[in-house]
Amino acid sequence: MQVGFATSRLKHSLSSAPKHCRRFSTAPAVFVFQASRNSSSYRPRNVDAPWGSLGTSVITRASQDASVVFVGLALLALWEWSRLDLPLIRLYGSAAGFPWRDHWLTAKILHDGARLVGWTFFALLLLSIWRPKVLAAGLLRRDRIWWIATTLICVALIPMLKRASSTSCPWSLIQFGGELARYVPHWVLGLRDGGPGGCFPSGHASTAFALLPGWFALRDKLPRTGRIYLFIVVVCGAGLAWVQMMRGAHLSHSLWTAWICWTVSALSWHAVKAWQERGISHARDATRSPLS
Repeated sequence: MQVGFATSRLKHSLSSAPKHCRRFSTAPAVFVFQASRNSSSYRPRNVDAPWGSLGTSVITRASQDASVVFVGLALLALWEWSRLDLPLIRLYGSAAGFPWRDHWLTAKILHDGARLVGWTFFALLLLSIWRPKVLAAGLLRRDRIWWIATTLICVALIPMLKRASSTSCPWSLIQFGGELARYVPHWVLGLRDGGPGGCFPSGHASTAFALLPGWFALRDKLPRTGRIYLFIVVVCGAGLAWVQMMRGAHLSHSLWTAWICWTVSALSWHAVKAWQERGISHARDATRSPLS
């Protein structure tokens, strides 16, 4: 009786074996399909992952940043060609000058006050090197340091370009109460406007736009925070640019400030990442066995 029972169990096991084998043999295929589906929707958010492991995503990111640089430059060139500066500045200025130039709201609150807010934010950013929870929690220390260093580059570069510029502010133009200057488009190189110069690009707009490196530092590891941050920086920069246009200080100079800060940030970010990738590759090669 026991022999019959064992025989029947053996027959049942043998009859069900192909079914289990088919289930086992299809498991790797299902796993590979699921893994490939997940990898196609992968977005690099691992803060410890080496830059080179991101592969195509990094190349795509670099091409996107380059597209913004070149499209922005083309739009600025189109703006210069259209000469939209003068029609806009006439909304706030006349032969008598600019009534908003020394107004307490624009000169004291929206100019001096905004600059104070910008330096306060930068002080908090500097403090985040040692206390990341203050402002940049979730970022590696090297990313926070890069953010600060690139911001300082933008802050220093804009005044340097202003001092070397021969472009005068609108309040120096003859048609707006100035003495000698006349309007000259930026793309007409080698021709001075006859004024004091030193008004291109906009230094006040750089109070906000010099903080654009934060977008590059945040976008992969904290994408939602990065988008909010970018929106705030752009809105604040546009607001400061409009204030200076009301005062007669700048025209499209502020747009050039935004483009310069973005370009510097993109170049710096990808240069540092390429340098990090090169270091990772050298370290990987150094650890390999000579026989391998």
